[in-house]
Formats: sequence, C-alpha cells, structure tokens
Amino acid sequence: MNCVKHSIRGFSAARLHSTNRLNQNAQFRTIHTAGRNASAIAAPPRPGPRFSSTRSASPGLSTMATTVNASGDSYDYDLFCIGAGSGGTRAARMAASTYGAKVAIAEMPYDPIASDEKGGAGGTCVLRGCVPKKLFVYCSEYSEAFKDAEGFGWQIPGKPTLDWGTFLEKKNSELKRLNGVYMRLLEGAGVEVHEGRGTVVDAHTVAVNGKTFTAKNILIATGGKAFKPDIEGAEHAIISDHALEITEVPESVAVIGGGYIGVEFAGIFANLGSQTHLVYRQPLPLRGFDEEVRNFAAEQYALNPGMHIHASRNPKKIVKLPNGKLQLTLGCANSAEPDEVIEVDHVMMATGRKPNVGNLGLEGAGVELDGRGAIKVDEYSRTTCPSIWAVGDVTGRMELTPVALMESMALLQTLFNDNPTKPDHTNIATAVFSHPQIGTVGMSEEQAIKEFKNVDVYTSSFRPMRNTISGSEGRTFMKLIVAADSLKVVGVHMVGPDSAEIMQGMGVAVKMGVTKTQLDSVVGIHPSSAEEFVTMRSPSRTIRDGKQV
Repeated sequence: MNCVKHSIRGFSAARLHSTNRLNQNAQFRTIHTAGRNASAIAAPPRPGPRFSSTRSASPGLSTMATTVNASGDSYDYDLFCIGAGSGGTRAARMAASTYGAKVAIAEMPYDPIASDEKGGAGGTCVLRGCVPKKLFVYCSEYSEAFKDAEGFGWQIPGKPTLDWGTFLEKKNSELKRLNGVYMRLLEGAGVEVHEGRGTVVDAHTVAVNGKTFTAKNILIATGGKAFKPDIEGAEHAIISDHALEITEVPESVAVIGGGYIGVEFAGIFANLGSQTHLVYRQPLPLRGFDEEVRNFAAEQYALNPGMHIHASRNPKKIVKLPNGKLQLTLGCANSAEPDEVIEVDHVMMATGRKPNVGNLGLEGAGVELDGRGAIKVDEYSRTTCPSIWAVGDVTGRMELTPVALMESMALLQTLFNDNPTKPDHTNIATAVFSHPQIGTVGMSEEQAIKEFKNVDVYTSSFRPMRNTISGSEGRTFMKLIVAADSLKVVGVHMVGPDSAEIMQGMGVAVKMGVTKTQLDSVVGIHPSSAEEFVTMRSPSRTIRDGKQV
C-alpha cells in the first residue's frame, strides 16, 4: 500500500453524519458488539459514509472484525497505536471508549530498564521517568525534613538512617501496580493489546511478533530514549533508567548535564548523602529558562553541602580503576583552562534524550524524520504518510507527558469527531523537581523583550517562613513578566518550595490571558508564598523599546 502525500485540507473526510453525537456513538456501540468500530480520516479526504464492520477471512486473522469504507477497502482496525506510553494509551483507550473505534496497541513486555525488547504499558514517564523520579525526590527530601524538625525543637535521637532496600522494593512494587493499571485501562476500554515490538510494514500495516495487522490509521507514540555522548569510556556510565534501579546509595556520583534530568538527579543524590558533582557545559544550568531563574537556581543548588558544581565543563573520558571506582576527566568548555579529574562511584549521563525511532520501519512507509531524528509532523500531528500520525516525544515538539496527552486528545478530535484540531503548545506550565523546585509558564524575560519591546518585570526574593525557624539558608524567588502596552502577564516564574503546585494555578491564569490589573485585584492567601504573586505592585525594572530605563 503506497502512501500518497496530500495536504491537511479537507478534514471533512469520513465524517460521522449525525447531528446528535451522543446518540450516534451509542448507536455505533450497539451495532458493533463483536468489535468496536468508528470512522477515521481517509486519504485523500472526502465526505463519505461511516464504516461498517464485517467478518472476513484475513490471513492469520480469520475471526477478526474488519473496518470497511465506501471504496471497499477493509482493515482490521480503525487505529493501531505503536507504543503504550502516556500518549499512545490515551489515544487508544479514548478512541475505543469514547468514539467506539476498533483499536489495537502494541507494547513490549514490562521491565524497569528500557531496551529494544523491553518496555511496558505506562511508558517512560510512569515506569522510568516522572513517577519513579518523583518518588526518589520524596525519599531524598526527608533528610532536610529531619534537619528542619530539629530547628523547630524536635528531638531526634541518633542519626536517621535510610533502608534503601525497603524504599527500592516499595518503589518497584508501585511501578508494577501502575503498569497493571495501564493494562487494565486499555483492556477495559476494549483496546486489543499485542505484546511485542510493533513495526510499520506499510501505510496501513503493522507487524508484531511476526503477525501483521491492517489499520485505517496508525499512530506512532514510541517516546524517546536517553543517549550518552560519544566519549572514551562511555560504556562505564549509567543513564536515568539505571539510576532509578541503583542498589545502594553511592558515596559519590557525577551527574553530567544541566537540564531537567541532570539537576533533578543531582539534587536527589546530594540529599541522600552522596558527594555529588553536577557537570554542565554552559556557565549556568537549565539552558532555555529565564536567565534570572537560572542564576538564582544555581546559587541555591550550591548551598547544598553535598553538591559540587562544575560549570562550563565537558566530560572527556571515563576510566574504570582497579578499585572499581570511575575516574572522570573534565575539559573546559569555554577556555583553555586545565582539565579536572574527579573520582566517583558512578557517572550518570543526563545529556538529553533522542526520539525512539530505531527499527520501526518508518522509511518503508514514507515517514520522514527531521534533522534531529524526530518524526516530521504537520500542525495536526500527521506525518509525511497521510495515514500515519505521531504524538509525544517522538515528534520532538515539546517533551512533556501532559503535552503528549494533549496532542493525543487533539488527534482524536481530528480523526473521529469531524473536528480538525491542532495541538496548542502555547503557555504550557512546567516544573523542574530539583532542590529547590522550579515552576514556570509563558515567556522568559529575554523572550518577552524580543517579542514586545516594552516590558515590566516584577520580582521578589525572600526567605520562606519555615526557614526562619528551621535554620535553612534556602530562599524563594518569584517573577512576573508583563507586556507593558497591554498589561498582559506573559511569563510567571518561581524557584522555591511548592513551585510546581503554585505554578499549576498560575498556568491557568496565563493561559486565560490574565492581566496585571486582574492579578492586583486578587486577595492573597496569608500567610503563604503564593500570595506574593498577587501583591507585587512596583516593577523591579522597566524595559522600553528593548532597553532598560
């Protein structure tokens, strides 16, 4: 089956001809008791009748209901998803349960560490990313909580100790539970789950474990995978998958990378008691974030006695020593300064992730990749093959789990609800679970000045009330960026405890177009850190025509 490229225009194809969608979907499910079915985008798109379901002989699939369109083409499924991570699972189960589509999904067997043969329903976020990472963060934060408690007068006899084996066992038990939850969600929605590696055979065919299945539409949602830079001795380094399975807390560790993953794991290890070396090639961590936020965060990271920051440094080589430790050589990224050599138990590479597109068979279906190796998609998540779509990290658009979910929901509107919908990637709030946390939504100051020229910046830095008694040196930083001509709040940033929780609410406000005048009219919750966002009255600086005045 050859792919014919065409534009997104004409998304009225395969419409569901009913003015009452609730009744229509109910009728649809009644008709397809043997196998769910719903219409999908055809190529080329044009109005046509809904699909019907029949039983037909198909090699290896003799008992499977098929989807038939007006041209007589038949498919085993309306939608076949490759990858049961956040994006794939959301698309599959909602297509089946909400729109009555006949859906299948392919995912590899569960394992905490991903490989070409292992994965598991739930994907990176649930099994080896956001969720276990957050559990590690929670575990590591108790060390500071014990210190804070003493500042408040609590008497803690002896030194609190951590039974790492107990924590690891409970963490893995939770991941297995979540993997089971995802499987039950899929099966409960009527999605047919094929365990194994899914590959694309052609525009409408997927192979799993030597069997082939046809589908009107195919969705690629295989996510991304960590990679190591090509340096001497890289085979001795671990990635985040391994760090989440580490059998004991190391005495010392080097974390290479100043992005989300790097600063988060550096904070985890330092709080657990490891001598932690955070290495990044830029002068500051978190490239792409607001510069003032980057500076403040770096200052706060350096307050941790277990944290050793190596800014403007690149890893050059790793040597395994006879005593089992690793010798890491660091070169200077921006000058001719001499190399640094440190000795640690582990070197963790947190140097980024790449789209997981290897051995998927995309080339044979005419699915093109961009210069970064991500799947090329248009504004509706359609690849260069009209019947194949992609969402999530594999597209390289915005590598966040909630974004993959949003992209999947937009795609379902396009495919099954006669409502072509573009994913909206503007003003998406995000958080870095480092120590301290960082929350942000909208533009950085630098982006706002470039976009609007006239900008008012409001900032506040203070010692949280808890720290005035606990003795902690940690401070909080909060920032509002306002387009001066419209008074619209275009950026909100926070570094400090509870940043993620507070930023979710601010994210709603920014998405809805809140103005500084409206924020000023809000009565704050006292005493709280969050109230600072509605009590900042005087700008810390004003920028007019791109220059500070």
